Amino acid sequence: MRFILFDIDGTLLLPKGVGREATRRAMLEVFGTAGDINGHHFGGKTDWQTLCELLAAHGYDAARIGQQMPAYEQAAARHMAQIIGDFPVQPCPGALETVAELRRRGLPLGLVTGNVSSIAPVKLRAAGFDPAWFVVGAYGSESADRNQLAFLALERARRRLQRSIAPEQVVIVGDTPADVACARALGAQAVAVLTGFSSREVLSAAAPDALLDDLTEFFKVVPLF
Repeated sequence: MRFILFDIDGTLLLPKGVGREATRRAMLEVFGTAGDINGHHFGGKTDWQTLCELLAAHGYDAARIGQQMPAYEQAAARHMAQIIGDFPVQPCPGALETVAELRRRGLPLGLVTGNVSSIAPVKLRAAGFDPAWFVVGAYGSESADRNQLAFLALERARRRLQRSIAPEQVVIVGDTPADVACARALGAQAVAVLTGFSSREVLSAAAPDALLDDLTEFFKVVPLF
């Protein structure tokens, strides 16, 4: 049986700019600057990586950002909750239906997302997902390196479900080459969807095991047993 790990932005939902704005507000509060956030490309990056890139010119390295991460998470969640109603956050095509059917079939689900842990549930609820549907998660507040998050999620799933799960039983679903690389690092199956931040050409070049127009195609393409 497969263990399915989903990315959030561009895979399960379209944030419609709310992440950038909440990040800007939280950075100004915690670090006193948001750097060149208007020109920043978020796709595939952890929030920790984003902070490193935006704050490098202001004297912050990964270790210093890590020390501030708890305060940043609190600020990001507060700002996200305040503004998310002003943005048309919506589920990606087929995402709610695919998650519902996977749950109906009894397959465990988890998250591997670049979002910090405090804002992921806010986004999910805004798009119609219950965060409790995902038994574990690994988040962009835990490592600047997205590849490490897959290992965290797998270990947490083994403990939570109290059973052995081999890397080859894991399916990682995402919308960027970074998600494909994350799956490859773990030894998992990589499923890429074209609903987010990357073009067909870019995702094809990353060589996922399956490339879907959207999640309505999931059950036609992805073997689950």
